[in-house]
Amino acid sequence: MTSALKSLSSDVFAGRYTALGAVEECLRRIARQDATVKSFVAIREEAAREEARQLDESPDRGPLHGIPFAVKDIFETESLPTEYNSELYRGYQADRDAAVVAQLRRAGAVFLGKVSTVEFAGMGNIPATRNPHRLTHSPGGSSAGSGAAVGAGMVPLAIGSQTGGSTIRPAAYCGVIGFKPTWGLVSCEGMKPFAPSLDTVGFIGDSIELMNRVLMSTGDLQAPGDTLGDRPAAPLRIGVYRTRYIAEVGADVLAALDKVAARLVQAGHVVTEVEDPFCDVDINALQDVVMWGEAIEAMAPELGSAYDRLSEAVVSALEPHRQRSKAEIVAAREELATLRPLCDHAMSAVDAWLTPAVPGVAPLVEEGNGVATFNRLFTALHVPCLTLPAGLGASDLPLGLQLVAPRGDDSRLIRVAQTVQRLISE
Repeated sequence: MTSALKSLSSDVFAGRYTALGAVEECLRRIARQDATVKSFVAIREEAAREEARQLDESPDRGPLHGIPFAVKDIFETESLPTEYNSELYRGYQADRDAAVVAQLRRAGAVFLGKVSTVEFAGMGNIPATRNPHRLTHSPGGSSAGSGAAVGAGMVPLAIGSQTGGSTIRPAAYCGVIGFKPTWGLVSCEGMKPFAPSLDTVGFIGDSIELMNRVLMSTGDLQAPGDTLGDRPAAPLRIGVYRTRYIAEVGADVLAALDKVAARLVQAGHVVTEVEDPFCDVDINALQDVVMWGEAIEAMAPELGSAYDRLSEAVVSALEPHRQRSKAEIVAAREELATLRPLCDHAMSAVDAWLTPAVPGVAPLVEEGNGVATFNRLFTALHVPCLTLPAGLGASDLPLGLQLVAPRGDDSRLIRVAQTVQRLISE
C-alpha cells in the first residue's frame, strides 16, 4: 500500500522554494491543469507575486511562510469576489478577509485564489470541477475546488468547510489529506453559514506537517515552531470503529481498513475493535434534522427577499424541510449535545479511532458528489477528523481512511496521523 502524495509544502518548508518560487510553481501548474480540472473561479496572480516578494524580503518567518493557498468561495475575501456559486451573489465584494483567511496570511501563507463550491456549500448547483485523478469522476463536495486543486498539486493548501462531509469526502476522493478540527476551534467569521451548530472550517493539504502548522496558525493550541519532526512515537492505541453504517462500505475500503490495522499491529501498536457506543442511536438522522432545520434559518434572508431568484436546485433542496417543527430541531440538537461527552469518553482509552472516510472511490460526475455517511456523525459529534490517502480502489481512484479523536485533541490527532501515514506509505 503506497501513497502517491507529492508534497510541495515539504519543499517549501525545507527551503527548496522561496515564497515567490512556490507561487510561480503553483501558477505554472494551474495554467497546465486547471482548464480541465476546473477548480479555480478567480486567481490573484500579480497580487500573490507581490506578497510573495515581500515575504522573501522580510526577516520574519511565520509557520506557513511561503505556502500558497486557495480559498473555498464561501469565505469572504477583500481582494476577490465571494459568490457562493450563486447567481444572487455575482460580483459580491466583501470589505475584509474572513477570519481564517486572515490567520493564514498572518502566518506567512500567500492567498492565491478562490476555488469552486457546491452552491451555498451544499444545497444547489454543482460546479464543473472534476476529479484530477480521473476527469470523468467527481471531486466530491461541497469543497470541490479545494479537494481538486490540492489533489492535482496546483496548491499545497486549500480552505474548505464541513457541515456534513464537505472537507473529509473531497480530500479522500482526491487522494490528499483533509482535516476537520474540533467544532468551534477555528473561527467561522466571514464564512457563509449553513448550519451554525455544525459548520466547521476545514483544511485540505498535501502533508501532515502542513496540517500541524495550520493548526498552530489557526487553533492557538501550540507554541509557534512546534513542528512534528521525526520524533519516535510510543506505541499507539487505535480503536477500529466500523460504525452502524458499515454495510455501506465497499470491499476495497474494508480491505484498506483491515490492511492498515494489520500494519499497525505488525509495527507494535495496539489495535482493538470498538464496541459501538451509539448502537441504539442513528446520529446521521439527528444530524440531518439539525442541518436542514438550521439551513432554513441561515437562508432566511434569501428565502424572504429573493425567493424567485434562487436556483431551482436550492429551492428543491430547502422546500422539503421548511415545515419541520422547531421542537423537532431543538430535540435533535439537544440529543446530540448529550452524545458528545459520551463520544469523548468512549475514545478516552485510545489515541484515535480508525474508520472509513468514504464508502468507496469517487462516483462518476453524473452521479453527484457522493455520500457523507462516515462524516456526518463525527461532524455532529464536534470531534476532530483527519483523512489519509490509503491506496487505490476501482478505476485506480484514491481511497481514504479517517482518524478521529475526542474534542480538543486536534494536536494529538495530527501526531497519530503522522505515524499512521508512514505505515501506509511503506
